[in-house]
Formats: sequence, C-alpha cells, structure tokens
Amino acid sequence: AAQAFNDMRARIRRFVEDRTRMVAAISHDLRTPITRLRLRAELMEDGPARDKMLADLDEMEAMVSATLAFGRDDAEPRSRLPVDLAQLLRELVADGAGRGLKAAYAGPESRVVSADALVLKRAFANLLDNAWRYGGQARVALIEQDGRIEVTVDDDGPGVPDSERENVFRPFYRLEGSRSRETGGTGLGLALARSAILAHGGTIALANRPEGGLSVGVTLPAA
Repeated sequence: AAQAFNDMRARIRRFVEDRTRMVAAISHDLRTPITRLRLRAELMEDGPARDKMLADLDEMEAMVSATLAFGRDDAEPRSRLPVDLAQLLRELVADGAGRGLKAAYAGPESRVVSADALVLKRAFANLLDNAWRYGGQARVALIEQDGRIEVTVDDDGPGVPDSERENVFRPFYRLEGSRSRETGGTGLGLALARSAILAHGGTIALANRPEGGLSVGVTLPAA
C-alpha cells in the first residue's frame, strides 16, 4: 500500500510539473507577439483607442510575468540564510508610503529568521499589494509568542466571503468584484504568497475583521 501511494504521488507530481511547464512555456512564447503589438500600438496616433490598446497590453504583460514566476516556482526557497524579517517588513511599508500609499508597521525594530530573503520578500510584497489594491491601506504588525512569529496585514477593504477564503488561494482565481482594470491583479499573488509561506514551514489564513476589512495572518517558525 505504501509503495502504491508513493507511485501515485510521483505520478501526480509529474503531471503537475508537466502542466506547469506547459503554462510557463506558453506564457514565455506570448511575450514576442505582445512586444510586436506594443510597437505597432505606439506608432498609432494619440487617442482613446491607442490608450486602451496600450492598457490592455500592460495587463497582458503583467499576467505573463506573473505566470512565468508561478511556472518557475519562484515561491520555493533556494537557500536559507539569516534574514531580518522586521527590517524587511519596515522597508516594504516605507516603500509603499514613498509611493503615496497608506501604510504602517508595528513591531520590533529587528527580528532575524532563517529564510530565503527574496522569496519571503516577494510573498509579503504580494500581501501588502493586495491590501493596498483592495483595502486602501496596509497595517503590518509583527509579534512573537509560543515559539512562533506572527505577522498580520490588515486593510479596510470589503473582506473576503467565508465561502471564498480557500478559493482566493487558487492560482488565477479572482473574486468577481476584483475583475477590473481599476484594481488589476492576475489572481496569482495569494497563491505565490501561500506557497512561499508553506515552504518556510509557516501558515497563512484570512479573517474578516469585526470592524471591517481583511486580516491576513502569517505564522513562521521563530528559529
């Protein structure tokens, strides 16, 4: 039974890897025609049609880039070194504030963990981007208790219905209300974030705040 289970797991892994490589290959091949279309669009006379075409191409390029990142499995840590998580979060908040976004950080000035800095930074950047895009602001807090590090990212948006809390972690899945150019998004931010957090031995969960807005809770090993 154990051998059969291992064989089945290996087949599933190969199937997922093949499908992922196929999606990444298609996304890569799409970059060439998108570039050609952009060049042609930029040669058009200024006007609403040109602006809409360039906006569509921007959206397509963002989707292709996100899909390639997902296909490369950028959420998987390559190496783990001491990383100052508190400093990383403070820098992300400061970067958002520098772009005119509402952001705040509460927590220690420094807290070092063992992690892949690039992967972890991308994960939290996705969470903050979601908070800014859908919730208007991002309030980040870091605390340590019971041998775990807990990070919360709160916003003032509409939250996520209970029935959708697992669905929003699915690749390319977006709530119907977010399917607009105003909010943008590719439906990969939370999927990549969860993959990165799980790969670091952590957990991630969503909860609607009683006063309104969404709270994303991340736990990571303290060691």
